[in-house]
Amino acid sequence: MVPPHDSGIVAEVNAVPLGELGAYLEKRLEGVTVLGREADDAYLATATLAAIDPRVFRGVKLRVAYSNIHGTGAVHCLPLLIHAGCELHHVREQLAFDPRFPTVTSPNPENAEALSRAVELAERCGCDVVLATDPDDDRMGCAVRNSLGKMELLTGNQIGALLADYRLMKFKEMGWIPPQGSQRACIIKTFVTSGLQDAIGRAHGVKVINTLTGFKWIAAKISGYEERLNRAMGPDFDYDASALEPRARLLLEHSTFFAFGSEESYGYLPNDCVRDKDGNAACLMFAELCAWAKGRGETVPAYLDRLYVRHGYHVEGVINLYYDGASGSAKIKRILETYRAKPPAEFGGVAVTQFQDFGRQKIVDADGEEVPRQDLYVVTLENGFSFAARGSGTEPKMKFYIFARGPVADAAALPEVKGRVKAALEALRALIEADAKRRAES
Repeated sequence: MVPPHDSGIVAEVNAVPLGELGAYLEKRLEGVTVLGREADDAYLATATLAAIDPRVFRGVKLRVAYSNIHGTGAVHCLPLLIHAGCELHHVREQLAFDPRFPTVTSPNPENAEALSRAVELAERCGCDVVLATDPDDDRMGCAVRNSLGKMELLTGNQIGALLADYRLMKFKEMGWIPPQGSQRACIIKTFVTSGLQDAIGRAHGVKVINTLTGFKWIAAKISGYEERLNRAMGPDFDYDASALEPRARLLLEHSTFFAFGSEESYGYLPNDCVRDKDGNAACLMFAELCAWAKGRGETVPAYLDRLYVRHGYHVEGVINLYYDGASGSAKIKRILETYRAKPPAEFGGVAVTQFQDFGRQKIVDADGEEVPRQDLYVVTLENGFSFAARGSGTEPKMKFYIFARGPVADAAALPEVKGRVKAALEALRALIEADAKRRAES
């Protein structure tokens, strides 16, 4: 739900007096239909479409270690991967639903500790990749085997960049997108997701749409593309009944074909059939990429390094400043207000060349559509580094997303560039955090 409908729903919820809340929470099971196997089968058939080229699994025995971390993912992810042709090993002690999550400190697949048992299983069984989904199965984290034979964790930004490049390459190879690309094909990401995807999209000749944080904004863009095609085709056209490939051709002709969507917080969306991030589809998408790389005799980290050499090395960092209670809320408000009233002019002697205030300025996306107003600031520095600042919508914290990059002359230069850019990012992180804390106390 996006404006104005989201605020309308919130207003209806807030209109319920606190004393009457209990009545709204009582279970009313009369007239409720429990969905059966037919719904599961229909969903699995749709989720299977996340794989662009299922042939890559043939002849390559991809060994996958998987954990649902006591959540819902195993219900559909296990059959999806098995049906694709993967040799699947699952973490048995984390298979059962358990809201206490007894085997992990936090069931978040972003955290290395949450994947540790799956990594151990992968080492014992010689698996190529570790896949893990969060409790409600909308996000996916992973680890892949590198050229030294060790399992290496990937960030959400790295996973998204790999999937974006692979899917665009495959769509071209299979004739869904013209070889030179098309501005009527797009990938969609959030403003706080790595600029590596922007570079990949430009190189493939497709449109890159940046949205505010949250998959509802990605879904809203897809809905707009659907509406445009429906208007072009007339009332007899059934969008949902059309198969993906012919629908893609129609979208390229009359609207915009959505090729992939993602955000840095480990959420990925393969097509317009399910319009929210989906851990099951993400696992299948990434397994396909891993099978393709294995079939070529290439590791996934080596594939990522090829992207860095081609598009420049990109690395990201995050700062989370937690401020609890009423006084904490006031500090977050001060940071936001002082950024607006007195934007930073430089960090560590590097001048700020652009300051974007999404709450006050008119920002338009690559479709020429105005981005809804929000207290989000994007700061660009003279050296090409940038960062975004916003208050969290779900936690009492101020969040900064930092983006660093550097050109890479060739593969031999990559290790030195990685070290230098990472060091510069850490230095910038310290300066941003110190500045924010001063603003909070001002």
